[in-house]
Amino acid sequence: MNNKNSKEDSKHTTPLSSRGGAGGGALKHTTPLSSRGGRSRLLVGAGEGLYICLKELKNVLKDQGVLMFLIIVPLAYPLLYSWIYNNEVTREVPVAVVDRSHSQMSREFTRMLDASPDTKVAVKCNSLEEAKDRVGRGDAYGVVYFPEDFQTRLNRMEQTHVGVYCDMSLMLAYKAIFQTCTAIQGNLNSKIPIELSGNFTNRENEITTKPLDFEEVPIFNNTAGYGNFIIPGVLILIIQQTLLLGVGMAAGTARERNNYGFLVPVDRHYRGVMRIIWGKAMAYFMIYTIMAAYLLCAVPRIFNFISLINGKELILFCLPFLLACIFFSMTLSALMRYRENVMLLVVFSSVPLLFMSGVSWPQSNIPSFWQGVSWLFPSTFGIRGFVRMNSMGATLTDVATEYRALWIQVVVYFVLAHEVYRFQIGKARQMIKEKLKDIKNK
Repeated sequence: MNNKNSKEDSKHTTPLSSRGGAGGGALKHTTPLSSRGGRSRLLVGAGEGLYICLKELKNVLKDQGVLMFLIIVPLAYPLLYSWIYNNEVTREVPVAVVDRSHSQMSREFTRMLDASPDTKVAVKCNSLEEAKDRVGRGDAYGVVYFPEDFQTRLNRMEQTHVGVYCDMSLMLAYKAIFQTCTAIQGNLNSKIPIELSGNFTNRENEITTKPLDFEEVPIFNNTAGYGNFIIPGVLILIIQQTLLLGVGMAAGTARERNNYGFLVPVDRHYRGVMRIIWGKAMAYFMIYTIMAAYLLCAVPRIFNFISLINGKELILFCLPFLLACIFFSMTLSALMRYRENVMLLVVFSSVPLLFMSGVSWPQSNIPSFWQGVSWLFPSTFGIRGFVRMNSMGATLTDVATEYRALWIQVVVYFVLAHEVYRFQIGKARQMIKEKLKDIKNK
């Protein structure tokens, strides 16, 4: 029996030694097992991450609030906002005129004001109080006032004044009235030296009125319109804010549906932090790849806004911006105890974030403290980089500072999101253990 067993053992071990010795046979035998185990764990993790991704997409489609903020609002809001400012500039802004002078110069000023494409003389009033009442009723957005001594002071070779009062609640109306009055004033001023100079030729008149002439050529925003000025930055801000709304509301919903208020559901598929972050981030990235293409490519072309950005560079720039926004939203979502909490945060922050980006307010005039605060948000660097590339024709190299800052935010907010979800999973496991212990004790 022993001899037979020894022979069987020798027959069993010979192929291993013949493949390169016992050591070589053992090495070849164990390496595939370890690699198979690693591959199997990787496949399981990828499969569960895919499950979480599909589950997140399903939750988005089932939840009307999340669906509205992640899909409907990004589709509809840019159209509404762009349509409002599609005319770029305001035309025929109604103005009230109070002419106490009744002189040739005041009548000429009024005619030129009415002939301008930006303004029209809507009403003529006898006093400032009457004009103020008309502005209050909405009949006019500004008042032009000529004092009684308007022409008299000119005849005495003295400086005279024209009063211009504008409704500052509408900046576009104020701009139209003020710029038109300034242009008319400059035109009339140029005629006075000609009358006093005694020149004989037109060339002498030109030298008298414009000894140093200049030509104004808008380089980028050639329409001088408000739409081309503000819409590119708003489109980037919409991406961040709607993502924050949708992810935050989804997190609040998850907490409300969980009996213990956990952010992460108690499920065998939600066992690892990386697969949770990968699954959720992939779901939002898939949605917002389409939304970003619509917002940044389709909307400017629908409304004929300036778009100088290269398609390849747009993709490269949007990649870190979308990832930074997603991880930023996932990090803040841990603070959302209820669905409604995120509304307060986003509504409060939208307008300040637009100002702090340096688009609607000069970046050089923003205090250092608020500039530091703005660096916490992906929209700051996203708006600055996209506006330069889209409206000014800059390349990715020209916005390297913003591009690197976005990648830094990707890393920072990914780490923060990882720690947030790791804490939530640990907290859930600890509470489950305590509940099981209580059940066993009972």
